[in-house]
Amino acid sequence: MQKVLNQQEINALVRGSRQAVPGETAGRKRDQVTPCDFRRAAQITTDQVRWVSMLHERFAASVGNSLGAYLRVGFEMNLVSVEQLLYDELLHRFPDPTYLASLSIRPLAAEALLQLDLSVAFTMIDLVLGGPGVGDAEARGVTEIEEQILESVVRVICRQVQETWRIVLPLEIQFGHRHLAAQAQGLMLATEKVMSLGFEIRMPAASGMLNLVFPAAVSNALLRKLAVQWTYARALPDAAVRERLWARLLKSQLAVELRVPPVRVPIAALLALREGSILALPHRVADPVRLAVSGRDFFRATPVSCGTYRGARVAELLPAEAGGQE
Repeated sequence: MQKVLNQQEINALVRGSRQAVPGETAGRKRDQVTPCDFRRAAQITTDQVRWVSMLHERFAASVGNSLGAYLRVGFEMNLVSVEQLLYDELLHRFPDPTYLASLSIRPLAAEALLQLDLSVAFTMIDLVLGGPGVGDAEARGVTEIEEQILESVVRVICRQVQETWRIVLPLEIQFGHRHLAAQAQGLMLATEKVMSLGFEIRMPAASGMLNLVFPAAVSNALLRKLAVQWTYARALPDAAVRERLWARLLKSQLAVELRVPPVRVPIAALLALREGSILALPHRVADPVRLAVSGRDFFRATPVSCGTYRGARVAELLPAEAGGQE
């Protein structure tokens, strides 16, 4: 018997289907969309941060000793940050006013940026001029005379950077020019990804930050060199392992034989050989023979008796090309 729906039942089914569509759509799991900034791709890795930190911790200690002796005051400098970010973003982090100077890097034909907090800069200026090392509390820029004094400090830093990098990337790093904030914006592209090294400076009467900013061409070259050197250093075993390997090598045994150089013998002489026969070789008794190690000739030697054993008295070391012959 067929079921016949009346008009009320048909209307109820239509209303139910209409209500099910929004519910079904709401119940679906929506795709999660996350914004992507391609300018931040290929950030510096954890290993690279560690390599750069190890290198520049020594640099910070060297600068502390050099500037401490130059300024005749207790001077401590420590690496506090290694970052890779956009140049424009970095410039907005610097205080205003501040001290900015470019560093010329050859032969890469590139320029880096040095930033120094004025609280530290004015204290250094006072120390160089023979004062007690009290900074200027007034928020002002640096005068031309003060620029010349700070230039001598920056040259010390440049020399220490060059000495630190010499074992990895030999470059010539020199003081370039003093820059205002507006001029520093044109030193590199705003969207260029730069490497920034932040150092904290502590003196008895002042403390502040020193930042070194390197363009991508310089930072990428440094990271490549560090990766090669670190991989090679990590592959080398430590002293204890090398000693164990050397002890095992000394106990290794190699096949050694004392042999006459190849000579030509008639086939008739070989066919005539019998038990007790003597085959005369075209090689004089006084002439040395060859002492071979693992099938390779290394020495010229003379056969001798050593008690009840046969032996070989080494006469000379064969040349490298001769030692490689069988």
